[in-house]
Amino acid sequence: MNPEAPLYIVSKNRADTRMTSKALEKIGVPYSIVIEEQEFGDYAAVIDKSKILVLDKAYQRDYDTFDKLGDSKSKGPGPARNFVWDHAVAAGHPWHWVMDDNIRRFYRMNKGSRIPVGDGTIFRAMEIFADRYSNVAMVGPNYHMFGISARKSWVKHKIPPYILNTRIYSCNLIRNDVPFRWRGRYNEDTDLSLRMLKSGWVTVQFNAFLQQKMMTQAVTGGNTEEFYEKEGTYPKSKMQVDMHPDVSRIIWRFGRCHHYVDYKPFAINKLRRKPDAEIPQGVDNFGMELKKAQK
Repeated sequence: MNPEAPLYIVSKNRADTRMTSKALEKIGVPYSIVIEEQEFGDYAAVIDKSKILVLDKAYQRDYDTFDKLGDSKSKGPGPARNFVWDHAVAAGHPWHWVMDDNIRRFYRMNKGSRIPVGDGTIFRAMEIFADRYSNVAMVGPNYHMFGISARKSWVKHKIPPYILNTRIYSCNLIRNDVPFRWRGRYNEDTDLSLRMLKSGWVTVQFNAFLQQKMMTQAVTGGNTEEFYEKEGTYPKSKMQVDMHPDVSRIIWRFGRCHHYVDYKPFAINKLRRKPDAEIPQGVDNFGMELKKAQK
């Protein structure tokens, strides 16, 4: 079972890296990848040309970076994310997926174990969940690193299948008619999530489904070379505080600056089920089966 919403990958690294496209190809999930014009030859050499979308330069020119640095450095993935949003709207889709290009694998959490998936059913399951409610703006899987792999720990901590009203990052299913667009040279995921939450929308982060995203600065190219190798993480953290000073502050963790966001004020945002939404009784595994991997 594959997703119904179109799925876009935003290129930030190099054609020879393309982790997310390889991960999706392995499980048979269709996608498009957005690149800049000068990258076309490199990508066309390794990916079917029909999957490639070239970013309209107007999205770079008109993008709100939330700073005064202009074109002095990369504007990050935001322009391409706005491009695919409009692309999906123009095609008549009510939702779209947008993913970073450094996701290695996707998982289904099963009783504390992270099980690699064999097809795109997890994406369709998240779509169906989101469409049951009238006020869900964005959903996505949690990071693989935050999943609990030990069965005893899973039972002890009672990890819920999903968490409401927090940041959705790197792999985002977005409702196309919400009145927002991406902005900011940094922290685009956090900023968009917070603007949605402050307007009363609900976000859903799934623990039942996980993404194995490479850690910041672990993959060469893209934001690693443009931002972090030269300036560290302080400007990124400061911009988050400037964007949302009411719920954000700078902290020091893991040897570098980070931003901390308090999502507790948004606990008041409750799911509103559509009157005609069908919710099955008991557990619905959407046809997913646990199978032993072949060597």
